[in-house]
Amino acid sequence: MYLQIVEQIRQRVAAGDWPAGLELPSIRTLAADLRVSVITVKRAYLDLESEGVIVTRHGKGSFVANAQGLAKDMRLAQLDTHLAAAGEIARSLAMTEPDLIDRLRNALNQEPQA
Repeated sequence: MYLQIVEQIRQRVAAGDWPAGLELPSIRTLAADLRVSVITVKRAYLDLESEGVIVTRHGKGSFVANAQGLAKDMRLAQLDTHLAAAGEIARSLAMTEPDLIDRLRNALNQEPQA
């Protein structure tokens, strides 16, 4: 469950839904809302803090970190994960590099879906 909390917060920060400085719910509040242990939420917040996604100020709460480019770095890491998966699928299909590049080029040129 704590991994789901970490991933949800990462995604909101990466998407820009949660800007730098936004105050997060307290550990106790989030635990009660999600009906999980306080320890679960605390572990998630500690992981996010060690990654630089959030900062915790004693007596004030936890906030989205004010790290320049953090959201972009997180989105690039997500892209790398997807590209690695695409490469693995291409290898399993014995697809050549030019064919994979052509498919990526076509995907980039498609109209965004609503």
